[in-house]
Parts: sequence; structure tokens; C-alpha cells
Amino acid sequence: MRIALRIALAASAALLTLGVAQAQEKTLRIGTEGAYPPFNNLTADGQLVGFDIDIAKALCDQMKVKCTFVAQDWDGIIPALQAGKFDAIVASMSITPERKEKVDFTNKYYNTPSALAVPKDSTLKGVTKADLAGKTIGVATTTTHFNYASKTYTDSTVKGYPSSPEEQADLANGRLDAIEDDIVVLQQWLDSPDGACCKILGQPSPQPVDIFGPGAGIAVRKGETDLVNKFNAAIDAIRANGKYKEINDKYFKFDVFGAES
Repeated sequence: MRIALRIALAASAALLTLGVAQAQEKTLRIGTEGAYPPFNNLTADGQLVGFDIDIAKALCDQMKVKCTFVAQDWDGIIPALQAGKFDAIVASMSITPERKEKVDFTNKYYNTPSALAVPKDSTLKGVTKADLAGKTIGVATTTTHFNYASKTYTDSTVKGYPSSPEEQADLANGRLDAIEDDIVVLQQWLDSPDGACCKILGQPSPQPVDIFGPGAGIAVRKGETDLVNKFNAAIDAIRANGKYKEINDKYFKFDVFGAES
């Protein structure tokens, strides 16, 4: 009996150890767009790269979990999260009241302003509603930029696009008068051969918090508070230990985190 009991206890201990190991090896699936350089982009050979990707990897390392990445079209990214296709979205998603009704967010992991770009020979002088009256503005749909443009430029035609590269191409080809997007995304495009046509016109001011939110956060399914807390602790940790700055400096010449909040 004692021998049998010892064997049973040993087997139970082995199963418990295996369960703990499996829990520690849990894979966290990260959803991202792959069409928003320099934050996230899909290379020709199918690799996801960019600031979002490097930040996600650093956060996973900090949390000591294995992470895999899933490319997902922007329009369907929240429904895909809700359906369980992945566990978190790291895709430069602005934290807004509308989105908070569908998902839970971490604290911000960066915050950069919106801006408008126009052809270099444009006669436009400013970014107000009056300045852009009668003009056609390209913006990626289901974004805070689209919400802002639709609400602000009511005397203009606001044309929606699936992602930033499509609106950029139409501006370069003379099909649009202006485009609105994150200033970092616009500047990277303008610094490339494809963006040599165009220039930054200016930044909307003020940048309304009720539309743009406090910055970009990581989205998880509703009620997953433990995961939110783990991400928040990891964001604070990589900010404190220098890893965030290392990644930031790889892509930008300034701190994209923005003002402390």
C-alpha cells in the first residue's frame, strides 16, 4: 500500500509540475495590421516588423511568455480579437471611448499627433475647416483620424481607405487634395521616394482628446483585467529599464511616448 501510495503521489507531483510548466509556456497571440509603417509592416517575405512588433516582443519577454503574431486587416481587427483569433492587439490602436465599449485597454505605450499632408505645389495654407472647404481628403477608415476628419471637415469630401498606403498613393497620383494620418507615418512616407511629391501642411490644433484619446494602447477582450495589469506592469518596466528607449531610438529621433500622464 505504501509503495502504491508513493507511486500515486509521485505521479500527481509530476502532473502538477507539467501543468505549471505548460502554464509558464503559454503562448500569447498578438494581432497587428502589418500596413502601418514604421509602427507595423509586413515585408515581402512575410515578416512582421516595426515599432509595434518590437514593443510587443519586449513586453512578452518582460512578462516571460512566448508570443506569436497574426496579421489582420484593420477593419476586422476588433471582431477578430473578440472571436478569439488572438489574445491582444498591438497595432497603434488609439484608446477611445467608442472602442472601450468593445475592448479593454492598457495604459498608452505611445502618443503622437495627427497631421495633414498635401502635394508640394498645393495652394492650401492651413488645416482649418475653412482652409479645406471643397477639397477631398483621404483617410484610413475606422481610425481616429477618419473620425476627426468626418466631424471637422464637413465642407470637404472625406474619402475612406483600407489603410495608409492606399491614401498615400492617391495623394501622390493627384486624386486627393490632402490626407490625414499620424505625423510619424506621414513623415516616414515623405522621407521615402514615394513621398517625394508631398509635404506636411500642418497639425490640427487642438488635438481633441474625445476623438484621439490619450494615446495608443494594447487592446484585450472585455474583462481580461489580469492581462491588462500584466501588460501595464511590463510597459512601466521597459520604460524604466531602458528597453523602450532602445526600441524608440531605432525608429525615431524623439520620444514617441509623449508627455507623462
